[in-house]
Amino acid sequence: MQQLAQITPQKSQQPKTIGAHQLSSKQKAAVIVRFLLNEGADVPLERLTDASQTMLAQQMSDMRYIDRDTLASVLSEFAAEIEKMGLTFPQGLAEALAALEGRISPQTAARLRKEAGVRQIGDPWERIRALDLEKLLPIVEEESTEVAAVLLSKLPVSKAADLLAKLPGPRARKITYAVSLTGKVTPEAVDRIGLSLAAQFETEAPRAFEEDPVERLGAILNISASGTRDEVLSGLEEDDAAFSQKLRRAIFTFVHIPARVGPVDVPKIIREVDADDLLTALAFAKASGDAELDAAAEYILGNISKRMGEGLREEISEKGAVKAKDGEAAMNLLVAGIGELTARGELELILEEVSEEDTSS
Repeated sequence: MQQLAQITPQKSQQPKTIGAHQLSSKQKAAVIVRFLLNEGADVPLERLTDASQTMLAQQMSDMRYIDRDTLASVLSEFAAEIEKMGLTFPQGLAEALAALEGRISPQTAARLRKEAGVRQIGDPWERIRALDLEKLLPIVEEESTEVAAVLLSKLPVSKAADLLAKLPGPRARKITYAVSLTGKVTPEAVDRIGLSLAAQFETEAPRAFEEDPVERLGAILNISASGTRDEVLSGLEEDDAAFSQKLRRAIFTFVHIPARVGPVDVPKIIREVDADDLLTALAFAKASGDAELDAAAEYILGNISKRMGEGLREEISEKGAVKAKDGEAAMNLLVAGIGELTARGELELILEEVSEEDTSS
């Protein structure tokens, strides 16, 4: 009945039958869109500007019908235009930057996004949904309950559940209650919230190093000479006590083996180093007169096969004195081997609780 009403002449309006030669470019665009929608195609009209979307809607509302010959002519012209295209380019800065991902520097990409404005990065919620939980967590902890509720609602269900699980109980309950009140939030408000949150991450300066400074310096000091390590830590204690405490937690040396490596993993670490280096490290630790070094050596010898342990003890007694430089180098090689095992996922270190009193001593 609706189709019939469209082609039935009315007193105040005659049907508009238009030939292909009479159609403007805007009318032809409306014909193409109407045809694609009728065929069930997914036409991303939301990517057009507001003005273009408005113009398209007005144009479609002003047209009534065209005959088959006109439709065929418009479609043929459209197909011919498509065939002539040799190359297409991204639409907008967001798509251009996506196409150049990994080929231009992060600094340049960040500057271009900042200069063009947050809107130019595309849908802000796509960027927010791609963030890891560590970056999303501060938002739900620091933003208002209402903003956190909108954020939770825009995330994939599994990610929202993981994020909620990381929150304290009272905060999680407040946010989940606020989610129940989001039914009347307008799309414009959600869009503004997304732009505001995305802007926070666009202003972040790109990082030159992936690892945290504590992790980088801890890895260096792990295999540094003990004198150098102690001197650095003492100096940092005076300059930045808080950083020094974090660094002490990150450091892993030969003496930490009993507390951080499980008994069943000891055979793994001795297979990771050369037999001569292992013997040198154990001989030096046993003869050093340092109780912690001796305890670490005993821990290793006590958690390997009895036969191997007895053999090593015999070799240690025969080896004689080991120079401090050689002994520390051998222990550092053992520590480096543990690091390699950890990096490959073949060894998981035990988390050691370090008190403030211990780190400041």
